[in-house]
Amino acid sequence: MTKEKIIVGLVGVIIVIGIILNGFHPMSGSLKSVYQVYLNGEKLGLVENKDELLNLINEEQQDIKDTYHVDQVYPPNGFDIEEYVTYNENITSVNNIYQKIKEESDFTIEGYVITITKPKTETEEEKVTNIYVLDDEIYKEAERRFVTTFVDESVYNAYITNSQEPIKDVGSIINHMEFEENIVIKKAYISVKNKIFTNVDELTQYLLYGTTEPGQNYVVKQGDTLSKIAEASKLNVRELMILNPKYKSEKSVLSIGDTLANGIINPILTLYQEVRSTEDVEQAFTKVTVTDNSMSSGSSKITQAGVTGLERITQEYRIVNGERTQETNVISRVTIREAVQEITSVGPRYNPGWTGSGGTGGMINTGLDWGWPTKTPYVITTDYENRWGSFHNAIDISGTGFGSPIYAARAGTVVEVYTGCSDHGYYGSNCGMGYGNYIIIQHENNYFTMYGHLKSNINVGTGSQVSRGQVIASMGDSGSSTGTHLHFGFAVGRPHRGGTWYNPWSLYR
Repeated sequence: MTKEKIIVGLVGVIIVIGIILNGFHPMSGSLKSVYQVYLNGEKLGLVENKDELLNLINEEQQDIKDTYHVDQVYPPNGFDIEEYVTYNENITSVNNIYQKIKEESDFTIEGYVITITKPKTETEEEKVTNIYVLDDEIYKEAERRFVTTFVDESVYNAYITNSQEPIKDVGSIINHMEFEENIVIKKAYISVKNKIFTNVDELTQYLLYGTTEPGQNYVVKQGDTLSKIAEASKLNVRELMILNPKYKSEKSVLSIGDTLANGIINPILTLYQEVRSTEDVEQAFTKVTVTDNSMSSGSSKITQAGVTGLERITQEYRIVNGERTQETNVISRVTIREAVQEITSVGPRYNPGWTGSGGTGGMINTGLDWGWPTKTPYVITTDYENRWGSFHNAIDISGTGFGSPIYAARAGTVVEVYTGCSDHGYYGSNCGMGYGNYIIIQHENNYFTMYGHLKSNINVGTGSQVSRGQVIASMGDSGSSTGTHLHFGFAVGRPHRGGTWYNPWSLYR
């Protein structure tokens, strides 16, 4: 057999085998372009016309279009479609593919996702919040309203246009303003299963309160004032005015039937302001008692009236979501008026007692003289008052600097000392019950003073006898703190053992 015949024979065998394997159809059809549909990586089938599928998805979602007032609805996230050239005739109908998509997933509309990333802190892990809107202008306006909840709108506009008036005598300017969070706005296809904000008011509420549930409100009645409403709401007046910015003063006139927001905020965003201010700050006068044997036994009278001092202080400090932090950097001071000590003359066998309202916000008259516990000048960063739903049962004194001396307000016996905290704490720390390093001193008549957020190098120990004005510690920011300050409290009865806190200003006013 010749070589040519052998080759021809082999070719014939190959052709016969090919025909058998292909069912006697050497070509099962002509090449055609089709589209493979995927959902979350899984094949749903082949369709001949991708536009027909996309149009069907859009046409069948009239409810979505009506709800969000959009003209176009898109396939779900995880949907993909790829073109193939194939002989395969196993084509799935567009309607069958649509039904599979509808059963297994949800559809999307075009909009924006705002990703808000709150950085990790000492007490919290990094937190990521996604907000979905149809139009990024909805978010931008809600963010502006969030800012102007905490910053007067005219002040904010002056800041962003770089047109703040310089401080002449007294006043303040914003040196810097920013959010703690990283905010990214990105166009995206949004699943209709997500909460999609279409209303600026609703989104503003969410940014402030962390919920879309209706906010807490109060309807003004006859005799109401901002201070009364604030106290009933466990807010201070500044906080109530933050929530209701149309009221500019504690003495603002209210109308019966007006509705005020009075809920406790839980903001999604954290707005920092770096502020420089010059203000006239009162400095408390101290009191002394002198014995006058010419007076009748047990009697007393004020023989020199006390006068508060006045310091013009230029300072820098931070405000976080409308709340001033506890640290103050004093730049300069000018004494406008020196404080004048109050002198009470008493007769022999004078026995001071106390009178007053007691309880939260209570003022009493101890009949004793007390020294101021820090250097001067100082700034009160938080008073004895409500603060976003809880009561701050002391005054926070700042402005004298980290490591500045802390003095005993009156002679007494140290009954408790805690030194187990780092000199620098952070907001939310539970060290020392949140007070950080602290001292409690017992005075006569079952009076107690407390000194918190101290440096750990405390000068006294339990059982120490101290005199008025003695240096007992140094100012720090241990425990739950947002900056260097002294937490100064006053109680009748031992604190945390049944004693009652009173307003520390009782000792000086």
